Amino acid sequence: MPFLDDPGSTLPGPVLRTVPPDREPAPAPDRATMEAHLARSRYGRFMLTEAVRPGWQLDVVPQAGFRHDAYVDPQSGARMPALIAAVSGEELFSTFLELLEPLGDTCDVVLESSHDSRERREFSREGVERLVLESMLWEYEDLLLNDGCTAIAVMHPELSLEVQLDEHKLLVVYAQARLPFERILRDRGLERNDRIRFISQGEHLHTSHARHSRQFEEFATRLGAG
Repeated sequence: MPFLDDPGSTLPGPVLRTVPPDREPAPAPDRATMEAHLARSRYGRFMLTEAVRPGWQLDVVPQAGFRHDAYVDPQSGARMPALIAAVSGEELFSTFLELLEPLGDTCDVVLESSHDSRERREFSREGVERLVLESMLWEYEDLLLNDGCTAIAVMHPELSLEVQLDEHKLLVVYAQARLPFERILRDRGLERNDRIRFISQGEHLHTSHARHSRQFEEFATRLGAG
């Protein structure tokens, strides 16, 4: 499955990249207003990670919840049912790990990077023991949560089951049978709302840092992905 669109980019220090919606963006605010906006990480009970911020005019106000969706293959027209979830930052990583459990004991993994603004890069590894993978994920929790240029997909090696933590730090599940994953989300207090809008659907900004680019390369090497 493809990762969601709207990649970030990185330079030798912290960087922000605006990704506009399909309309003319509103005029930028003054510097003090923008800095205050970028420093804001909590909206009500929902906490953002450092990876992404909504546009200052708040086309979409971040909130927790999930919706049913589907991926439609542009060639065949075949539909794959999906779930998309926004989870508050303090619960995001543990929820991601729990969603991996229905994938079984062995997984395939794809890492995706947009640190090089010229192209996306993918690194894949097949046949990783899930418990070994989870151990490595814990080591790179900072990268996975706080880098707006890193995405990861974990897949069942034989069945059409896939869990993504994308660059917007949304959780995306592709599965013909969504119920086991939906139960996990509900048990964590998330409610289904098929009208929910996610941060990727409005103007937003991705952030990254040179250390994240280094961590990504290290993670791909440790995983044996190529």
